[in-house]
Amino acid sequence: MRSGRKRNNSGERPGTSPRRSSPARRTLSWLVAGAALLPVRVASGQGPVAPATDPSPPFDVLLRGGMVVDGTGAPGFRADVAMRGDRIVLISRAPLDSARATTVLDASGLVVAPGFIDLHAHVEELERFPYAENFLRQGVTTVVYAPDGRMPWPLATYASRLTAAGHAPNVAFFAGHATIRELVLGGAARAPGARELERMKALVAQAMQEGAVGLSTGLRYVPGAYAHTEEIVELARVVGGYGGVYASHIRDEGPGTVEAVAELIEVARAAGVPAHVSHHKLIGRAQWGQSARTLALVDSARAAGLDITLDQYPYTAMATSTAILFPSWALEGGTRSLRARLSDPARRRRIAEAIRETLVREQGAEDLHWIQLSRVRFRPSWQGRTFEDIARQRRREPDLDFAVEFAIELQAQGGAGAIWHVAHEEDVRRIMRHPWTMFASDGSLVAPGRGHPHPRSYGAFPRVLARYVREEDVLELEQAVRKMTSLPAWRIGQRERGRIAEGVLADVVVFDAGAVQDRGTFDEPHRYPEGIRHVLVNGTPVVRDGRLTGARPGRVLRRE
Repeated sequence: MRSGRKRNNSGERPGTSPRRSSPARRTLSWLVAGAALLPVRVASGQGPVAPATDPSPPFDVLLRGGMVVDGTGAPGFRADVAMRGDRIVLISRAPLDSARATTVLDASGLVVAPGFIDLHAHVEELERFPYAENFLRQGVTTVVYAPDGRMPWPLATYASRLTAAGHAPNVAFFAGHATIRELVLGGAARAPGARELERMKALVAQAMQEGAVGLSTGLRYVPGAYAHTEEIVELARVVGGYGGVYASHIRDEGPGTVEAVAELIEVARAAGVPAHVSHHKLIGRAQWGQSARTLALVDSARAAGLDITLDQYPYTAMATSTAILFPSWALEGGTRSLRARLSDPARRRRIAEAIRETLVREQGAEDLHWIQLSRVRFRPSWQGRTFEDIARQRRREPDLDFAVEFAIELQAQGGAGAIWHVAHEEDVRRIMRHPWTMFASDGSLVAPGRGHPHPRSYGAFPRVLARYVREEDVLELEQAVRKMTSLPAWRIGQRERGRIAEGVLADVVVFDAGAVQDRGTFDEPHRYPEGIRHVLVNGTPVVRDGRLTGARPGRVLRRE
């Protein structure tokens, strides 16, 4: 960052909990002692497997000598894992004969785990970047696309194009509420009429029939912000009929977060559908600590028989558009309509006051150093710079008045992406420990030299394993892996993924638990993580020895 003040490498605000370190990285004790933990042939129920003199067909891939963390939360165990075609066919405690395998990958001293499932991924450019390198090199084998209510339409056509072109990771989709609403209502800031609602329900049903795993909403963004709870309930009922899940970027993550979580729970109750809070966080100093209340709501709902889950990314900074500063009425009709409203002094004052209020209550008005531009199409040279930087460049005080004026300037030219350091470490940890929290990056397809993204796009999953498992003991490794694998697989209806077990589909990551590390920072985000050795999708290596292989074995997934 170009400002004279520097963040620490992790990018936390002053006053958040520091990272604990030791003179040398701790090696997880079970990597040494784990060989005696479990017998292996779990699938057959017959106990330990005999040494492999088996005359069965050869293996395509053999992972030798790794510590298997199977995704269920059970303790790790040392074993060889063999694959044939797209499936795991044998897990053997006794060493298997390397001569039986076409490809042998040494996993000695490494963890063998199910491939990570990213429940909230912005992969709009997957056709352009089919290898999704920044996801694969985190160990992600499945990305769930179309969060926040936006989806390609029609879904079947897009899925066919992806399949024809080929792509490296697996891809699942949500039915996007915002897209469906716009197909019926355009950008209108009103409730649908009866016939319009029926049309929206039919489009949701079509998306589910074409393979969507559920319905997503972005109730903080337009046009999702225009929807009343009753509209969401009606659409969620359709999803429930197909066994899907309702996932939401809830209506507020600032002062109204508790009420927004309650709204999601009400949708689940009224529609009879599982519901999932996307990237749960509390933003703004006044909200810090309120995760205790939101998680209590989740626990109460679950105790009452509702299926409520959530995900998070492991950072105290969020990233989104400057549009979130604006009242939804000001954005109706797009940029041209916004400019017209801004030309009216009275409406401009109303808009400015609303922006001021949002900045004060949740978006970092107390220190403009913590608002950093990530994507500015009309002025790329601003990418990576903070509001404070721009103010000083213009010889202005970096105060609230400048922030309001600059936000209006940005949005009037189409808007910009920004990184906002507005959450607190203790909320991150509390949410992370909750048994029904999963992980998601909320990242985008990025590559070195393209903008100034949030480092979550390169390092969300390795960061959990490095900071919150190895360094700070917030989670045990087996817990963290479960939250990245079998739990999200269950959430999106993928029964044959998310585990290391005989007979399941072979999405696998091999990593060094003592060395895995996110490397991207808020000053230098374009850095791939370390310690992710091998990644396999449907039995095919897509990352080998830390490098892409060029294979595209990914599939478009449907809810099973």
